[in-house]
Amino acid sequence: MTQLKVYNFMGIRRLAVGLSAMLLVISAISLATQGLRLGLDFTGGTQVEVGYQSPAKVEGVRAQLESAGFEKPVVVHFGSDRDVLIRLQGKPEEGLSDNVYQALQSEGAGVELRRVDFVGPQIGEELREDGGLGMLAALIVVMFYVAMRFQLKFAIGAVLALAHDVMITLGFFSLMRLEFDLTVLAATLAVVGYSLNDTIVVSDRIRENFRKIRNMAPVDVINESLSQTLWRTINTSLTTMLVLLSLFFLGGELIHNFAIALMVGVGVGTYSSIYVAATVMLAMDIQREDLLVPEKGELVDDLP
Repeated sequence: MTQLKVYNFMGIRRLAVGLSAMLLVISAISLATQGLRLGLDFTGGTQVEVGYQSPAKVEGVRAQLESAGFEKPVVVHFGSDRDVLIRLQGKPEEGLSDNVYQALQSEGAGVELRRVDFVGPQIGEELREDGGLGMLAALIVVMFYVAMRFQLKFAIGAVLALAHDVMITLGFFSLMRLEFDLTVLAATLAVVGYSLNDTIVVSDRIRENFRKIRNMAPVDVINESLSQTLWRTINTSLTTMLVLLSLFFLGGELIHNFAIALMVGVGVGTYSSIYVAATVMLAMDIQREDLLVPEKGELVDDLP
């Protein structure tokens, strides 16, 4: 039987801490200075769906709207190249949809106004607050779950890893000035679930090896555990990335940012499940005794 090759993951944990710290600082600075480029869902505005008799070019539609006085319209295809979605930020005005329709008909193009949706600024603010509270609640529930299933040191490592992934994903969107809307918020919450699943698998193996392997230092036990779960982690990440790449290139412009958020989150989540959570455990001096379950009438300290 081929012996498992054990990689010294924790040997470069200080370098990994430096890399994570740098990414977190860049993300924090970007979020503090320029914030997120919030989409229509959070700022309020108007969303107009139109249909053309022949394939429409979004660049031409955008130019028509800009020449008619609309500021920074977001124009994307959805469904087919004859279906166009137009997003206009700002307070909805009376007669806005008619003005959009007239601007698109200015060149005699056969266009049909299909649907108009208005999102008020108050609703956008509520969505923003609810989204932030939902993220915070998810992290708190995760901490309680991991603490009950494993141990407090595992829970702190898992929550810090999840916060690390969310912060860097948000920082990426802030730095690249990509639009942050409800689909991206949903992707960020999905990143929490994905990263947690990966961290749970690794934590379960670490706990099992701490109980099974007696005469080995904690850093070596963690290296052994990470090596045993390495190919599972890589295979899961690669297959997930293939699906996300398909969504990005074939799913249409409406879900581009959704796919980007998940790709960034999956990449960072894979890294954090190997380095961040395990490094936090070592920093908190995780020991075999922390994970042993004492038998009746037996103290943990008396166990070999």
